[in-house]
Amino acid sequence: MTLETLAKDISKSAKAEAEAMIAEAKKEADAIVEEATEKATTIREEAATRTEREATQIAREVVASARQANQKEILVARRKVLDETLAATRAELSSPKMKGRASLLKSLMAKADKIGKDFNVRPVEMDRKALTELAGKRGMGDAVDGLGGFVLEATDGSVSYDMRFDTLLESSWKDQLSATTNILFE
Repeated sequence: MTLETLAKDISKSAKAEAEAMIAEAKKEADAIVEEATEKATTIREEAATRTEREATQIAREVVASARQANQKEILVARRKVLDETLAATRAELSSPKMKGRASLLKSLMAKADKIGKDFNVRPVEMDRKALTELAGKRGMGDAVDGLGGFVLEATDGSVSYDMRFDTLLESSWKDQLSATTNILFE
């Protein structure tokens, strides 16, 4: 065997070994790429599932928050309407030209008659003239603040009955708030 033949054999053997190593490395690389692709697909699917779940949760929260905000706006609007209704009623009661004012004062004085005659009448100033006529023998005291009506006060000051429109309105408003709400909003 000559040196040249030996070199060719070694070269051929090395080439075959290198090709086998390259083929084996390609197989390993393909297996690694396939495994990485499978892991990436699994990670992508898990991320998509998690993202979908989070998006659904966020959507629920946003809808719930929007509903709550809408309910709050409705309640605020209703409260505003109720406040405006009460203010309009107060404005009407405070008007000296209110229709039925004289009959309302007469009705309140009739209730005062049932309480007793030993009382003084402390009128709201705008109703002083009308109440002076209705009070009969009762004394007229100092004026009180209010939308109308009077305070009936015992001559010794020990007892008083508030028959001012303000007090009657507040009492009636509290008693009738549910009915008023139903009328305005249903």
